[in-house]
Amino acid sequence: MSLLAISKDKVKVGDHAPNFTLSSQAGKNVELAQFLGKKPVVLYFYPKDETPGCTTEACTFRDQSEAFKAAGAEVIGISSDSIASHQQFATKYSLPFTLLSDGEGKVRALYGVPSTFGLMPGRVTYVIDRAGIVRYIFSSQWRAAAHVSEALQELQKINAATSHE
Repeated sequence: MSLLAISKDKVKVGDHAPNFTLSSQAGKNVELAQFLGKKPVVLYFYPKDETPGCTTEACTFRDQSEAFKAAGAEVIGISSDSIASHQQFATKYSLPFTLLSDGEGKVRALYGVPSTFGLMPGRVTYVIDRAGIVRYIFSSQWRAAAHVSEALQELQKINAATSHE
């Protein structure tokens, strides 16, 4: 049994988001824990740089970057592409957020992100609150742009709830 099969659906709403460290498109190590306690994180796993759905998703996150900034959130994309591929992708589309390279698929397996048809890496977005709790998970391989609107709606709910505390 593969590691992916063992950990499938491992991270659920209400769980603490597993910490990890990966290299960014700038070649710097980024650790999830560096954001916790400071801001919510929208962590999105996507199949591959420069594919139609992934480009649509990344550009939709880019186009809504001011809304994410207003919500106080950090957006982080993860795929198995190399640092060099991420650099080219981020530059070509002026992506204002971090892309992390998970070349061995360890973080994808840690979160239990499924593959589609057993072949294509899945597309899953996690909204993680300031305390590191997974508040929302959206999984849709084919509705790439919907990941952005779903994440924004959840951030609005989180911010509304914390403003009433």
